[in-house]
Amino acid sequence: MSTFDRRQFLQLTGYGGAVFMSGLNRTAQAAEAMAASGYDDFYFVQLSDTHWGFEGNENPDARGTLPKAVAAVNALPKPPDFVIFTGDLTHTTDDPKERRKRMAEVQRMTGELTVKTVHYIPGEHDASLDGGRAFKEFFGATHYTFDHKGVHFIVLDNVSDPAAKLGDEQLAWLAADLKTQASDARIVVFTHRPLFDLYPQWDWATRDGARAVELLSAHANVTVFYGHIHQEHHHMTGHIAHHSAKSLIFALPVAASQPKRTPLPWDPAQPYRGLGFREVEAEPSQARYAITELPVQKG
Repeated sequence: MSTFDRRQFLQLTGYGGAVFMSGLNRTAQAAEAMAASGYDDFYFVQLSDTHWGFEGNENPDARGTLPKAVAAVNALPKPPDFVIFTGDLTHTTDDPKERRKRMAEVQRMTGELTVKTVHYIPGEHDASLDGGRAFKEFFGATHYTFDHKGVHFIVLDNVSDPAAKLGDEQLAWLAADLKTQASDARIVVFTHRPLFDLYPQWDWATRDGARAVELLSAHANVTVFYGHIHQEHHHMTGHIAHHSAKSLIFALPVAASQPKRTPLPWDPAQPYRGLGFREVEAEPSQARYAITELPVQKG
């Protein structure tokens, strides 16, 4: 099914959302040359900040939103190549037993996805209190790489360190990995916190993120997808595009728009407003990504 057909289906079924194009403009001739070299278009789905275990007036359907999102992904007319959850799978708890219980429940629910490949990265709610130990028990490594149809994907962990840092060891690992990639390689980075200083006063930053951005900047085709701020946001650091995803539990205000980082109130007249997930159509031959934002629907 073509990109147009899938988006048309999403609009007809009520899942239609805004489309944002990210990437470099290339000539048709260059695109044909890159396509001939073996790149293949595909799409994936990003979900973020499910905060399983949260209870509060900000989302009276806190136990229903994630299952609704799983059902929505399963209803897509063509399965994505993979799904990735970009952190805060669970809501923070000081009780290690409860933390593992919540992770087991998330693992069971996301296991109902009909997509064959599902990737996970931790958020600070999952990992900062125990250095990511519980997360690793259920979901594996907190930073890793994988390759898919001509794109090199890098997962970074800027949450297991409670100081909101990647750390020297992980930065050295990143530098070594990037040395294996050509300067024009197609690179996509997934992380939880933003790598740039969006609003450090609200913990919307990575303390050594500038070092990661500097390493990535040596490559011409890099795009970053992250979560954490519970809203859609687009930002450029030089030629690198950074795109944040909406949450599946509650929306947060725009940076500095109010004194405190408190969740936006639930609106019974517009339930699930500000919540959602996204599909990302990758066109590696043009180093371009089309982002379609999809809202959570009443079930």
